[in-house]
Amino acid sequence: MALARVVELLARGRAGEPAGVRGWLRTARHSKEVSFLDVTDGSCLAGLQVVAGRELANYAGEIAKLDTGCAIEAEGELVASQGKGQALELRATRLALVGGADPDYPLQKKRHGFEFLRTIAHLRPRTNTLGAVLRVRNVAARAVHRFFQERGFVWLHTPIITASDAEGAGAMFRVSAPASEGEFFGRPAFLTVSGQLEAEIGALALSNVYTFGPTFRAENSNTSRHLAEFWMIEPEMAFCDLSGNMALAQSFLREVVKSVLDESAEDLAFFDERISQGLRKTLEHVATSSFEHLTYTDAIAALERSGQDFEFPVKWGADLASEHERWLTETHVGRPLIVTDYPKTIKAFYMYENDDGRTVRALDVLVPKVGEIIGGSQREDRLEVLRRRLGECGLPEEPYRWYLDLRRFGSVPHAGFGLGFERLVLYLTGMANIRDVIPFPRVPGYAEF
Repeated sequence: MALARVVELLARGRAGEPAGVRGWLRTARHSKEVSFLDVTDGSCLAGLQVVAGRELANYAGEIAKLDTGCAIEAEGELVASQGKGQALELRATRLALVGGADPDYPLQKKRHGFEFLRTIAHLRPRTNTLGAVLRVRNVAARAVHRFFQERGFVWLHTPIITASDAEGAGAMFRVSAPASEGEFFGRPAFLTVSGQLEAEIGALALSNVYTFGPTFRAENSNTSRHLAEFWMIEPEMAFCDLSGNMALAQSFLREVVKSVLDESAEDLAFFDERISQGLRKTLEHVATSSFEHLTYTDAIAALERSGQDFEFPVKWGADLASEHERWLTETHVGRPLIVTDYPKTIKAFYMYENDDGRTVRALDVLVPKVGEIIGGSQREDRLEVLRRRLGECGLPEEPYRWYLDLRRFGSVPHAGFGLGFERLVLYLTGMANIRDVIPFPRVPGYAEF
């Protein structure tokens, strides 16, 4: 029986129920007559105290020698607990050692720093914090798929290896085959930074698609918000403009946050108490708010009037820094905010150029405590304008030949956005470092496990 089910019985006060658990020992306390074992199987935050007495045939030879990290299985009866901290406990009628743990097991009954835990990523999911992160991550991933599937979107598996740079920034990992001569794929190939361009292929055939898969950035950054390998969610919609894109982004973010609030209450309570006080209130605010809308030009004007002493100068034509984004959403409007119509000089070549010739139909969704969490745009569907934009950005046409073809053969207005999944999990858990919300972080100088 999964421990989550046992905990459910505990919550109902179901003393006298037979139960069985399998898991790992967080702690083990032994006396001459009885052992108290705190067992977890990772299915929930709470552990279960298993009480094993010397009446068990293997007590002296096996049970009394159990220690932190051992894997056990136990059967018995749920009874009212005599100790503090739990209403019920499992009185074992059978308990067996499944896998022992050597004395140098590194996860002992003390708080370990996150930096240390990253060095033992094969064991850190057994900790309360990382276990809770991975359960929330799972709930959020399930909510992502549910949101799009219920709206008729097709999940498109876009390539991990690509010959085109979706962002035009060049921060890509090159793929090579050491044993071959020349280029394995006949041309330079890279790990993808985004599935967006391929998602446009899907949208212009299937109407509504979304991607959810790994992406890569060869950006030599060691900040708490950057990874070299991360997961991206990128919906793309045909016959859609900026307004429809904004509506989808708001509905998507609200629904995923609400799902986590509803389905991960125990883990969120842990994060609220131990990691980021006020987290649940912050998430509830996002889940229930109607998002404000400002153009980039209006946002810059508000920042200039604010009287704030920002670290980074505010001026039209410069990108918004995190401090600007947070002031806009936390102070200026007091709720989630969508900023649109950015200068084309700071945005990607594929964004639809407005009639003013200076701005593009881009959007960023900003939320309190973080700033930008979603970025997207209406895509440029006019062939000649797209060709001109490629030239302005210094990009050759040949690698984007097929992308230009989409504008020659039945082009329609279309739009989409991107959300870094780890950024979302960071927000949902209140964790401080993005390396602690992915099972195996990949960062400059580090690719263990």
